[in-house]
Amino acid sequence: MSYTLLLDLDDTLLANPLSDFLPAYLGAISNHLAPYTDPQQVIEMLLVGTQQMIQNQRPDCTLKDVFDGVFYSPLGLVESDLRPIFGQFYENIYPSLKKHTHSKPEAIRFVEQAFELGHRVAIATNPLFPYTAIVQRLSWAGLPPEKYPFALIPSYETFHFAKPNPAYLAEILAQLGWPEGPVLMVGDDLENDISTANNLGISSYLISEAENPSAGSLPTPAKLKPAEAGNFSQLQEWLNRISKDLLEPNFNSPPAMLAILRSTPAALSNMCQELPLADWTKRPWSDEWCQTEILCHLRDVEAEVNLPRLRQFLQDTNPFLTGMDTDPWVDQRKYIHQDGPSALQQFITSRMQTLNILEDLSPADWNTTARHSIFGPTDLTEIVSIMTGHDRLHIRQVYDVIHNSS
Repeated sequence: MSYTLLLDLDDTLLANPLSDFLPAYLGAISNHLAPYTDPQQVIEMLLVGTQQMIQNQRPDCTLKDVFDGVFYSPLGLVESDLRPIFGQFYENIYPSLKKHTHSKPEAIRFVEQAFELGHRVAIATNPLFPYTAIVQRLSWAGLPPEKYPFALIPSYETFHFAKPNPAYLAEILAQLGWPEGPVLMVGDDLENDISTANNLGISSYLISEAENPSAGSLPTPAKLKPAEAGNFSQLQEWLNRISKDLLEPNFNSPPAMLAILRSTPAALSNMCQELPLADWTKRPWSDEWCQTEILCHLRDVEAEVNLPRLRQFLQDTNPFLTGMDTDPWVDQRKYIHQDGPSALQQFITSRMQTLNILEDLSPADWNTTARHSIFGPTDLTEIVSIMTGHDRLHIRQVYDVIHNSS
């Protein structure tokens, strides 16, 4: 069985001490922008923009949208005017920062073996930089994407969340089509890598250079405990002997379910750009929905099933929930003749209302009971779990439509 491996970049695949790299990066970019604005203000706004990206919870804003929204105006600059200037920086000056890093041969060997074994390998670096900066650092690590077929490389142009938000890892898995089977996050940081993975319900491995490290010896809270710790050679040995079942995700905690619900509109926004608009109404197979039908289905289920049920939980004691067969709506409502991009935007609007409701719940609220017309006694946790399963099902469907479109 193959794994889905999510690999951190800085200080995991690439030796890149933040204490050296960050001051060098901030100095280089602020000096590059000195002809246009005050260098010290550039540094201040870069840090503000980075913090805003880390804190973003909106699935309708990419990290670049968030950064641009806070960076340019205080400096009296316009993004379109600075775009070529930033392009020159990442093409001509950013490569000089390589001297603050070095590759890790053991990491290269691990990645090569992972591909040989047929594992799906995605980069799970914090997507706070443009794509070109992340690709360059991969090359500095000896892992250029033109040689190594990574399933995904996130960046601030295409992602909406960042570590330690578990919605970031959920967004990665969504853009990969929610692959079945074992998933493992590999990284060096207890908060950004291990805790983020644990909050989503996926296993994690801590890369550590300490002598004979082990997860059991780490004096940390449960949320920071990796499944195991060690170097890359020890990681490969551990993967060879561990039961695959132990690395199956468990998405049933409230933080994990919220992360999945948040990631769905974010991932859809990016994934839908991959299919030409002319192909949105083409069914890949005669019995399969097209992209427009999937989006209309998600829109109507969110507005007419999910939101009303959540409101029942808030308004009534032990409410009665009516089971609904929504699949026939595809033909009854003639989804194929509707506007797919509009359906996506309407789904996102409704989903944000759903998230607003769920974010305000206390831990006890998740145990609120109800009666369902089909499967009897239930509670809010089970209902939301059904919602997240429905999301993953249709994300896979969109992924298949995109990757099987001729």
